[in-house]
Amino acid sequence: MAPVTEVSPMINNLEVGDDKMANLASSGKPPRNISAMRHCNSTAWLNDSVGSSLEGDERFGEKSPEGVNATFQPVFRSGSCSDKGPKRTKKATRSAFVKTDHALADASSLDRSSGTTALTALILDKTMLIANAGDSRAVLGKRGRAIELSKDHKPNCTSERLRIEKLGGVIYDGYLNGQLSVARALGDWHIKGTKGSLCPLSCEPELEEIVLTEEDEFLIMGCDGLWDVMSSQCAVTMVRRELMQHNDPEKCSQALVKEALQRNSCDNLTVVVVCFSMEPPPRIEIPKSHKRRSISAEGLDLLKGVLNDL
Repeated sequence: MAPVTEVSPMINNLEVGDDKMANLASSGKPPRNISAMRHCNSTAWLNDSVGSSLEGDERFGEKSPEGVNATFQPVFRSGSCSDKGPKRTKKATRSAFVKTDHALADASSLDRSSGTTALTALILDKTMLIANAGDSRAVLGKRGRAIELSKDHKPNCTSERLRIEKLGGVIYDGYLNGQLSVARALGDWHIKGTKGSLCPLSCEPELEEIVLTEEDEFLIMGCDGLWDVMSSQCAVTMVRRELMQHNDPEKCSQALVKEALQRNSCDNLTVVVVCFSMEPPPRIEIPKSHKRRSISAEGLDLLKGVLNDL
């Protein structure tokens, strides 16, 4: 297996907002408008690659642009819209993806074949907005159930294939124009052409908005290096079990990366785990069934005959 570098930052407590809320958070009591959150990410880069992005990974040995993460957040904050509320947030998010994509085209330190996927989660009060461009995936852990909040933008996906073919693109053996395994991405301007023009490779994010409830326990964000070898439900089950043991999202993200490597993942790995509560997930009690089963005399005789023949 290629050399692996694992990077596991310390746990970060998300900033709450004002002093009153900060005091509540420091005392272990989450503010009323949003539960206290903890998050951590672990990353493994294969083939001695170096790169960082929101949730990006390298493709075909190309280097993911190091400036993506540094570029995206200021672009998002600088956006201004006449719309208000959720509509404004969605518009600003879409604009941030497009502006970041254009910034990559203008970056003199990057070649035009550099590119990355992008996956973001924005939480305002109890509302969470997921934005995705590429094959990274966001999965919600809801009382032990896996709820996928994003769609993998693969060229063979029906909706993506129709869009690609409508814009003159072609798909060879699952690859867009025979080169990329994703249908949406930031960068990769050697395929996109000129800025502002419609092209088969889109930077437009797909958005999913949900209202968080008490049943929503944590969020897993990972690139395709994880999901290529692990189902969403398997990841949720694993994180929930880990949290019940040590309640540490850092160890959870590390465990997912290590498990993916043990399953021979052949792509780079980035995993982020976000917990919506300071407490570990509760045990799920499965009610015992009180239903009785009966068997007819004829069926009983048939069963005895089968057992006697064994």
